[in-house]
Parts: sequence; structure tokens; C-alpha cells
Amino acid sequence: MDEPRGNGGRRGRGGPAEDERAAAGRRGPREEDGFWADERPRRSAPSRDEGERPRRSRAAQDDVDDRPRRSRRAGGDADEERPRRRAAAAESGGAGGRRRARGDGDPDERPPRRRRPDEEGRGGRRRATAHGARAESGRRRARKDEDEELDERGPVKRFFAKTWKPALITFSVLFILGVVGIGVAYVMAPSPEEMDSQADVELAATLVTFEDGDKATQFGESQRIPVTIDQIPDSVIDGVLAAEQRTFYEDGAINPVGLARGVVFGGTQGGGSTITQQMARNYYDGLTRNEPSRIESYVRKFNEIMIAFKVEQSLSKDQIIEQYLNTIYFGRGLGVQTAAQGYFGKDVSELDYAEGAFIGTVIQQPGNFGPAVPGSEMYDILQERWGYTVEGLVEMNAENPDRGLTQEEADALEFPEPLPQSDNDNYSGYRGYIQEAVRTEMADRYGLSDQQIGRGGYQITTTLNEDWMKYAEEVVEAERQRVLDTTGQEIPAETQFGITTVDPATGEIKAFYGGPDPTQYANQSLVQREQAGSAFKPYVLATALEQGISLRSTYDGDGPKEFAGLAQPVNNDSNVNYGPVDLIQSTKDSINTSYVQLAEQVTPPAVLATALAAGIPQEQLDTAEPGPNIALGTVSVSSLDQAGGFATFANGGVHMPRHMIKEIIGPEGEPLVPKDAELLETGSVAFSAETTADATYAMQQVITPDHNARLDDGRPMAGKTGTSNDAVSAWFVGFVPQLSTAVGLHRSDRQPLVLPGEDSIYGGQMPSRIWKAYMTKVLDGLEHESFPEPVYGGEVQNHVPTPTPDPSPSESEEAEPSDEPVESPPESPDESPSMEAPDCEVEWWRPECMEQESPGPGASNEPPDNGGGNDNGNDDDDDNGFL
Repeated sequence: MDEPRGNGGRRGRGGPAEDERAAAGRRGPREEDGFWADERPRRSAPSRDEGERPRRSRAAQDDVDDRPRRSRRAGGDADEERPRRRAAAAESGGAGGRRRARGDGDPDERPPRRRRPDEEGRGGRRRATAHGARAESGRRRARKDEDEELDERGPVKRFFAKTWKPALITFSVLFILGVVGIGVAYVMAPSPEEMDSQADVELAATLVTFEDGDKATQFGESQRIPVTIDQIPDSVIDGVLAAEQRTFYEDGAINPVGLARGVVFGGTQGGGSTITQQMARNYYDGLTRNEPSRIESYVRKFNEIMIAFKVEQSLSKDQIIEQYLNTIYFGRGLGVQTAAQGYFGKDVSELDYAEGAFIGTVIQQPGNFGPAVPGSEMYDILQERWGYTVEGLVEMNAENPDRGLTQEEADALEFPEPLPQSDNDNYSGYRGYIQEAVRTEMADRYGLSDQQIGRGGYQITTTLNEDWMKYAEEVVEAERQRVLDTTGQEIPAETQFGITTVDPATGEIKAFYGGPDPTQYANQSLVQREQAGSAFKPYVLATALEQGISLRSTYDGDGPKEFAGLAQPVNNDSNVNYGPVDLIQSTKDSINTSYVQLAEQVTPPAVLATALAAGIPQEQLDTAEPGPNIALGTVSVSSLDQAGGFATFANGGVHMPRHMIKEIIGPEGEPLVPKDAELLETGSVAFSAETTADATYAMQQVITPDHNARLDDGRPMAGKTGTSNDAVSAWFVGFVPQLSTAVGLHRSDRQPLVLPGEDSIYGGQMPSRIWKAYMTKVLDGLEHESFPEPVYGGEVQNHVPTPTPDPSPSESEEAEPSDEPVESPPESPDESPSMEAPDCEVEWWRPECMEQESPGPGASNEPPDNGGGNDNGNDDDDDNGFL
């Protein structure tokens, strides 16, 4: 005990000798000190305990002066090493003693405090454990929180410090594999010489038949007329480049920015296809196919890019543009020569810059621009797109004076009027409208490109009934003739008649009226749209029923009323005040104020969601602001939209996708699969069967005994009239359990309707008469079916404002005393001889009637009288003043 400690202290119990400990203390290189060493080297934390000093290294100090391990206490010998331990407690009273014995010495001196385990000094030695064992090698065991590395970096920096190297290696490997994969794919892709040219494929007609197999129309039988680059003037080449790729001669085979945009947005923001890619897709067989899945579309795109690279290496720019212009579809035939003859009746070499810009413009939407007629919405889009192409000519000229036009030359151009579509047997009357509708559906539902459609060779079976198509034409012509005979005036030529019939169980379009001439008028049933008016109210009603609001709920039918978000008060037709009304009467009499209040309660976005689920396309719902006046039909719809939407009510709340094509057989005899094949089998639930039953019952009350649409055979039917603000449109949409038909009238110039012989315009007038005349023929021989009984689901709510009581009469106004005897009040209403029971059919909102759960007006299964209607049996549904 009394021996000096020597150079590093004596060997502790269980620990190595000092020289062994010194050697062991030398830190060798760690395995982690290489590439993967991302953590900083460990460092000791500075001592936090007052009076203690950091531990010094115990390495051997052969060449330096021996220095004491600890600073000596006062009174100690500076030249002597301090002994490791002092004498025992009995002998430790000297100044140099380590500690005093507890209880000895000065009684006033406070004994030293026992140090807690968590206060062990860094400079001192660790006490023995409970078992009397020392720390290995005689060192103090560091506390856990002090043993951990003190890293001043935040968690984000530490995370990236640990992950950047593995991530770099992973991405490097993937990049190498991608480059190798692309290289292999490029080598394995066939060269242009090895592929069959689609330009050499003989064009074949596409045959379209009615549902019974009889021929409806055909198209695609025109022949391609190839021309050389020398025969194509600069006016056409520049027009095409200005519309499609203005830097074609400077660009490579692909556009990386456009390609990335197409991948990110799935093609919705443009696929970024260069002219070289388009040429490869249209020219070489195998790159253009029907792709029902997104993966197959990406595979085709990848193959297209590989072929485009090889085309860029083997063909000149002039050769590429020549093949491109000879194979692309222009809406009126394949190839630029056919397009020049179809649109302008000229040889391609005779086209000027205005016509050349037109040829380039139609490439974007050939299926829509080709049949566009003046006055239609698509024709306006075509003119706007032509202006964009002309601007491109100016930009091209600014970059390269040898191409395009100067601003002055461009300003002198005028939009060239194309020739009407050729009127032949396959395109006359409803056959032309069928042809365009089939083309549209081939692209939308089957994913076929315009080039595929134009190349032809398909056999298409539609869902159309030829007789019903003829009936639609006949009733329109008969109504025109009736007006002329009775008034001596013709219905204005701008008047559009939309008629569409949909099978609720399948979603099949059975018939439609396109118009008198497909070369002059756009399809009036499938394309033209106008505000729905009150014919939109059933979607509000279905939303309320889905939210648990009963048909018997009461609302205020008086007007005018102000609503938040509407600039003007809402009125009822003819400013009629209806008082408290339930939803049955609100639907029957088409009461605006109660329905706007209902739309406000259920929220307009919920109404739009219901309409979307029922079959109204999203793009049409976006035509109106989602305010409470959505109940008044501010959404623009086609007769197809409404026939499909009301078909959902007829089908128990299950919506079936509307479609006209039943089957397509491809050029090689293979059947094509539509994108909505799975949905066609099951449909989608728009609302419950209970909601359907109650909403249908309310719409049955619209068909009063003297209503113009009421069928003479007495079969159950339901429907809703509608007239938009200022009579811009008028509607009647009705259905029986087997069929849904919508009839809508509006003008192509968006002006108010003018119908000779009718001072006011209502959906219950001419639209209802046309509906009845048409459906009488269609339903001839079709058995009668019934609608489900109403269930009156939901909670009965009262939203009628409480009337303000009359003020109490003044003393001077009090009644004079009467000599008549005053009877005591009866104990109950039943005992009162003067209290008559209310007529609950009329005053159904009285508490006595509500307690009896009176169904309200029109609650019986028999349709009520038309009370409140006009002399012609029409609903008062004009939405005057709601905007």
C-alpha cells in the first residue's frame, strides 16, 4: 500500500499491468475507417463537474518527466509521487490523508457526503461495484449518456451522411442497367428496311351495321394518293411544321421535355411526339395498335422511340416529312393529297399559305375538325387553332427567314372556308351522324388512333334501332309541318332538336336525332348542349334523399327569396306563391324557391357529385358555378347526357355507361376490347334503390292527366320538364322502366327560342308533344311495366319559417261585450262542436296532419289533378330571374 505508484499506477485487481494497459490503449485502425466510415471519430465530452479535470493519457512516458496523475493537495511534497492510497482510516488524520474516518476528528467538521453513482467524477476512479469488482483494466465505466458520441449535426444531415453512398451506388447501378437495356433494345429493334410499310397496305372500308345486322353506313374506302416532296409546296410544309414541330429540321428524333411531360401526365398534357415519331407510328406496321392498358401503351411508346432513332439514322429530314405527309390522317382521307382535294378541291401543289396552315391545323384533331360545320363549337375551335398555326409561321420566320411568313404577310391571311363534307349515300341523313358518332366512340372507348380509323377494315355492330332512328326524324318533320299548317310560319332554321333514347339496363344508345344534314349541322343530340333548366332538379332531389331528407319535408314555396351567393332574388314562374310545400309538390309544380333552398341545404358540390354518378360528364358539370342556383339547371347538357342520367333512375340507381358500339372486329379478324368492358358488366351504383323509388314517385306526379307528354296507353311513366332562363332552352326528359328519352330544344346561335304559335316557352309544350309522339311509336308492342312503390325514407324536416304572431289588440280595439252566452272550452279538440278537422290533403302541413303522418299532396298512387298548372297542362317551371 505504501509503495509508490510508479509510472502509471500499480496493477489493479483483475486488470493488466501498466505497460500492458498502455499498449492495449493504443487505438488501431478500425474496419469502418474506409469508404463506409460516415460517422465522425469519437471524442470525449468535457468534464462538467466542478473541481475535476479531464483524464490524461496513461501511455508510457519514457522520454518525459514523470508527472503526478492528479494535482497534489496543499501541503504535499511537490517532488514526491503521491501514494495511491493513504493509510487506513485510523491513521489518516494527517494533512495528506485521503479521507477522514467517519465520526473521528473534529465533531464540528461535517463528514464528507457520500457520492451518488451518477455523480462519480470523471477524474476519479470508479467505486467498486456491489460485488466488489473493479472496472476492467482499472478504468472507470463511462455513463451511457456520456459514452454516446456527441454529434452536433442535425437528424437530416446524419440521415444523408448514412445514405448518400448506398443511394449513389444504387442509382449508378440502375443507370448502367438502363443504358445497357436501351442499347440492347436499340440493337434488337428492327431497322426501317426490315419493317413492313403501312403505306403499302391496301385501304379497306369500315362497315357499320344496326343492331339487327343491316348496314347503317361505311367509311374509309378512299385510296391514298402518294406525292413526292417536290410536289408539296413550302406553304404546306411550313404550315404543318408551324402546327406540329416548328424546329423539326434542327431537332433530333425525340423531344426529351415533351416525352417526360407525356410520361408524368399519362399523355393528358401531350405526349411530346416529334414528327419523326409520328411518321414511325403511322408508316410502319406494328407500332399502331389498340392498347387497353397503360403498360401496353408505354411499351408501344418505347418501341416507337427506338424505331424513331433508327429512322433518324437512315433517312434524311426531307424523306421523313415526305413519308409523314403521305401517311397521316387529315380528317378527310389519308395523305396530304387526299386532304387537299377533300377540303379545297385542289391539288396539293396549288394550296396557298392560308390553306397550308389549315392542313397543318387539322392534324391535331382530324376526327373532330374534319366534319366540323360553320356555327358549331368545334368549328370555332378549328378557327382558333388555325390562328395558333399562323403565329407559328411568324415565329419560324423570325428564327429562319427562309421559312414561314413575316408578320405583315401573316396579317394578310384569312381563314379559308373548307368545302362541305361530300354528301353521298353513306353520309346523307342520319347515316352521316352515325358515322361521326362511331368514329368518336372508336377513339374514346377503344383507344384507336385517327390513322387506324381512317385506314379502315373494321366491322362494327352498333346498338342502334333503325326504325327508331327513322321515328326521330319523322316526329321532328311532323312538328315543323304542324306549326307551318297552324300558324303559316316556319320554325326558325336555327332551332335545334335533340332526341336521344337510352336503354337503362345496358346503357345502350338505341336512337338519336342528329339533324337534317350532317354536312351543315353538328349533331344536335350527341354534341350540341344547352342549360338543363328545371330538368336538373331530380339530381337535387336524389341528393336530399340520400342525405336522409324525406319527401314529406316542408319548405317555403313563396317568392321572391334571396340566397347567399346569388346576385338576384329567386322567383317562381309567374311569381306564384305556394306557401309551405313538400318535395313532392315542389317537384310536381317545379317550384324554384323551395328547390334552391333544398340545394343550399344539401350543398351544391354534393348535387354535382350525384349528377356525375348518375351519368352527367364531368366536363359538362364544369360549365356552371357550384352555387345554390344549380337547382335551376345552370349546367349545360346534351339530350344524350340527360337520357343517360334519367336512365339511372329507371335502373334502380345503377348507372350503366352509355355507348353505341356493341362490338368491333379488327382488320385481322380479332375482336377489340373497350376500356369500359368491366364496368359494362356490373355498372356503378349512383344512389340507393330507396332513393330511386321515392324520386321516381315524385317525378310521376309531374305527369298529370292533361300533361302533353302523358301516353295514351296509360302505362306508368315519370319525367321532368325544364325551361332555362329567358327560354334559351326547353326540355322534357321522361322514362318508363324499359327506356329513357330526352327531348331538348335550343338555338344554334344561343338566342331565346322563338316558336310560332306559342307566346311563352315551356318544356311542357313542344318538347313534351315531341316526346309523346316519338315514344308512342317506340313503345308500340312493348309490354307495360311498373315502377317500385315509394318508401318515404328519411327524416321529415320542417324548413318553413315560423310566422310572426299578430300584435295584441289595443284596449280600444277590444271586442264589445256580447249578450250571447259563452261556452266553456272543450276538454279536447274531439269534443269541440265548432272545431272542424283540417283537410290534410290541402292543409297537410298542420300539426294534426303531420301527427297522422299524412304523405302530403299527391301521396296516393293515383296521379293528382294538375292543380296549379296552366290551361295546356304544362308545369310552371320557367326559372325567370334566377341569374
